[in-house]
Amino acid sequence: MNLYRTNKRKVLIFLVGLIFILACNLPSTASSPTPDLFATLSAATPLSADSTAEVVVPVSPDGEPLGQIAFTCQVFKVTASNQICIINADGTGFRRLTVDNTKQHYYPSVAPDGKSVIYAAFREPNIYEIYEVDIVSGVITQLTDRFGNLNGPEISPDGSTIVFKLSTANSNELWLMDRDGSNPRRIPNASGWDPTWSPDGSMILFASDMEGAIQLFRIRLDGSDLQKISSLPAIRGRSDWSPDGQFIVTYSGQPWNRDIYIMNADGSNAKMLSVTGGNSQGPSFSPDGQWVAFTSYFDNYGDDHGCEIYIMRIDGSDTRRLTNNDYCDFQPRWGP
Repeated sequence: MNLYRTNKRKVLIFLVGLIFILACNLPSTASSPTPDLFATLSAATPLSADSTAEVVVPVSPDGEPLGQIAFTCQVFKVTASNQICIINADGTGFRRLTVDNTKQHYYPSVAPDGKSVIYAAFREPNIYEIYEVDIVSGVITQLTDRFGNLNGPEISPDGSTIVFKLSTANSNELWLMDRDGSNPRRIPNASGWDPTWSPDGSMILFASDMEGAIQLFRIRLDGSDLQKISSLPAIRGRSDWSPDGQFIVTYSGQPWNRDIYIMNADGSNAKMLSVTGGNSQGPSFSPDGQWVAFTSYFDNYGDDHGCEIYIMRIDGSDTRRLTNNDYCDFQPRWGP
């Protein structure tokens, strides 16, 4: 009798084990859930923008921000005398790059190799030129010559081309030119402002009101494949594409009520990223894709001269203030 019970117990254990093994190997019939944006962000491994470019993106072993952030600094509290400044991502090394106190400078962008900053500056009525300043030497090179009212320049990931906006009396056009300012050509079908490159250099992201309310669009360099990708209310302008190409950051909202948003690269799954109440604007990804720089008034809300440069992690946590001036710091652009 005991032998019978022992054998019965062994058979039951064998059957239970067999059922478990078969169950584990059955194909699932459930549909795959839609991936959560922030779960994807946490798991994403950032890639370099262009695997062929000779640019090494520093990655901090402890997750701390690296690189440098160029921005417009209103040191004289007058728009007509805006300057270009730069600061390290850890808040050290703040300094001014431009030297002409009498002209407006704005829309800076750090070159992909981290050695220079390009920007637009006033020359004469209806003429803004694009310039490049060497970060170490301070040498400034003028890239355009009376081409028109230009702003928002940004260098392509491979360092060969510059995209910018040309304003005319009736339109805002997006143009390309070679890195030295030669060979300017218009991007067909691209009417808008605040252009930025996709990480692989094949597309331009920009803001436009060509279909009514301002939204984000993307287009190929030859003017093909124009797509509207956002549907947020009251989008303003300057946005950025993550280095791995997966995400876009932008800002949206009414005056003094703006916030930073993150979305998939196709415009889906948009979520607010910044803490509300700061009137946050002008986001830019860090080169490793783990942080976002932006302008906000968290500490001086309502003060026209109270905007400062902040950074936060891409899940919206760990907001840090980098600048602390009695004038406005804005239009940040992060580089290596």
